[in-house]
Amino acid sequence: MVNLLDDPLAITFAALADPTRRAILERLTKGDASVTELARPFAVSLPAISKQLRVLERAGLLTQEKQGRVRRCHLEAEPLREAVEWLERYRRYWEQQLDSLTDYLNELKNEEEQP
Repeated sequence: MVNLLDDPLAITFAALADPTRRAILERLTKGDASVTELARPFAVSLPAISKQLRVLERAGLLTQEKQGRVRRCHLEAEPLREAVEWLERYRRYWEQQLDSLTDYLNELKNEEEQP
C-alpha cells in the first residue's frame, strides 16, 4: 500500500478532494488573500479555515506569510501542474479508446448499409 506521506501526487489529490479547499484555491487564482478574506464566503470559524489551509500548505498548494498581524496566503501551482500531467496521460488513453470504438462502430454501420 502506498504511504500518503511519501506520495506527493496522492497528497495533492487528497487536498483537492474537499470542496472548501478547492474554493480556497480558486479564490487564490485571483491573487493573494488574507486568512480572513479566504474565510469570508464560508459559514465556518477561522480555526476551521486554518485547518483547511494547513492541509493545502502540507500539499504544497499554498504558502502563508505573516505581514504584521495578518497572514497572507499565496497559491503555489506546481503540484497542480504535476496532477494535470498525470491526468493528461489518462485523457489521451481514453481518447484513443473512444476513437477506436468510433472506428469500429462506423465499420459496423458501413457493413449494414452495404447490400
